[in-house]
Amino acid sequence: MSTTTTSSPSTAVAVAEPVFTNAERLALAGFLAGYTGLTREAYALDLRQFTAWCQQRRLQLFQARRAGIECFARDLEAKGRARATVTRRLCTIAGFCKDAVGEELLDHSPAAHVRRPRLDYESHATGLDRNELGAMLVAAGLGTAAEHALISLLALNGLRVSEATGADIGRFGRTALRSFGREQTSAGLE
Repeated sequence: MSTTTTSSPSTAVAVAEPVFTNAERLALAGFLAGYTGLTREAYALDLRQFTAWCQQRRLQLFQARRAGIECFARDLEAKGRARATVTRRLCTIAGFCKDAVGEELLDHSPAAHVRRPRLDYESHATGLDRNELGAMLVAAGLGTAAEHALISLLALNGLRVSEATGADIGRFGRTALRSFGREQTSAGLE
């Protein structure tokens, strides 16, 4: 004998707790309003990740203390985030808290004495040395005027190809780089 059960829809009202208090919402909006473009997007991402971390621990944003912010940093490190990323996120949180203190929304900044990871300030970017740069300019001078102009612009101003050409290498970049490779080979500059 089989029994079937019927269920009736619940009429209980679920009350949604607001994610942020009015003061927190005001502080977040005020802090981000001071920035534009990519900086604002990066800071919004940092704060979104920190607020999500707080919410997972059922912690209101303005209840976070120094130890909690340090735990957030250790969680980021445990997830394999680069030291520079962790440091930037902590700097964003510190700036946000400082701003909230300035607006008298917080009595003091819990991020004021948060320890940040030490950063290696030595650049690991690969680039050309002085002789290589000179050889590249000579080789570019043997090409077309447009190729020489592009390579000179890049080399002498420290620009990326996307900065010099409006984000699309197009025919300039590919032609210039191909030409540079041929000229370098024929001049014995390999």
